[in-house]
Amino acid sequence: MWDAFVSFMINVLLYIYNAFGQNFGIAIILFTLLVRLATHPLTVKQLKGASAMQEMQKDKRWIEAQKKYKNDKEKLSQEQMKLYKELGVNPFDSCLPTLIQLPIIIGLYQAVIQSLASTPFDIVQLTNKIYAGFLNISQLFPLNNRFLWLDLSKPDLIHIAGIPFPIPILAVLVVITTYVQSKLTTPPPASPDDQSAQMTGMMTIYMPLLMGWMAFTLASGLSLYFVVSNLIGIGQYAILGKVNWRNLLPSRKPAKV
Repeated sequence: MWDAFVSFMINVLLYIYNAFGQNFGIAIILFTLLVRLATHPLTVKQLKGASAMQEMQKDKRWIEAQKKYKNDKEKLSQEQMKLYKELGVNPFDSCLPTLIQLPIIIGLYQAVIQSLASTPFDIVQLTNKIYAGFLNISQLFPLNNRFLWLDLSKPDLIHIAGIPFPIPILAVLVVITTYVQSKLTTPPPASPDDQSAQMTGMMTIYMPLLMGWMAFTLASGLSLYFVVSNLIGIGQYAILGKVNWRNLLPSRKPAKV
């Protein structure tokens, strides 16, 4: 089933590639837009889930339960699940789009690597995965794997004169856009000392670093997907009016009188 999923992604990528100027970078950008549009209902559901979680943090019953059971984690968890049920909150709604995108990211990486076949053996394997009658194989090869300064089949490392180490420009952009998206789309916590707020703060730091490491080590075609997906995601949240621009500003503690 996984091979069928990867083959489907390969055919979609190559169809877009063939239809829009035979540029694989453009194909990845348009494919990313297609994925974002397809998962837009999940994004809306994520927003509703995040808003519901935020409202629960302000609920008097939850605040009282935190005080009452602050030394009894098991009982606090039971009270939390009880409130989830009463308020109709599903904690998984806020992370569902991320979970959906994980197989897409893995599948896209395999699809990019397999589509940018360089050896005769790889090309034969690729042609076996192209749907018969869907694409004209003779018009596809050789694939144009160049986009801007990138070789989309390899990690993005630029050597600049005078600098003794390569600069991973796209990996840096992945870290920045992932961090900005996380900050802009994270609702402000009801209490900074709340456990969920602390976990969210940790994820805001660790997730961009993880994505940046993947962008640094894997094919730049996947990094291009990360950057475009992040930018489209920020745009989606902005259109829905759910972007918290103040989150980008450094937090200030109230001055003591």
